[in-house]
Amino acid sequence: MKTKFILFCLLFVGFAKVATAQQNYSSAVGARFGYPLSASYKKFISEPGAIEAYVGLRGNTAWTWVSISAAYLHHKQLEIENISGLNWYFGGGGSVYFWNYKFTTDIASTTLGLQGYLGLEYTFDDLPLSVSLDWVPTIFLNSYVNSFGGGYGGLGIRYILNR
Repeated sequence: MKTKFILFCLLFVGFAKVATAQQNYSSAVGARFGYPLSASYKKFISEPGAIEAYVGLRGNTAWTWVSISAAYLHHKQLEIENISGLNWYFGGGGSVYFWNYKFTTDIASTTLGLQGYLGLEYTFDDLPLSVSLDWVPTIFLNSYVNSFGGGYGGLGIRYILNR
């Protein structure tokens, strides 16, 4: 599976020409569907650079968490024939997680996380919408055991506030 993923990435990069990102908007608000489920705000501070902040919620019957996250994302345009408005991005950020464990007695905890970002974003020309798909690997600090979470990220849908 890992070999197929690496091969797909190499083919994708081979067929795509990378250029400087040209953003079609300056700020957007929306939702991120994935881990965690989040409300999101994104603001471009330069041509390639954006700050994204989001508040997320994740849980099950044994625990829940609320997270507050912020990241700097650097965008690059992908020039694929007949597709405009497609960018890829990478970046880094951090999170604070407020945990509640539901065992025999409720236990609360706070954890910090360092995050990396890798994703694709498509902005529609004629609709005030932006759609993104990203992977957000996270290193959890000061938890019971420092750990790595590789299953975070999701699908983002944002309404463009300013073009």
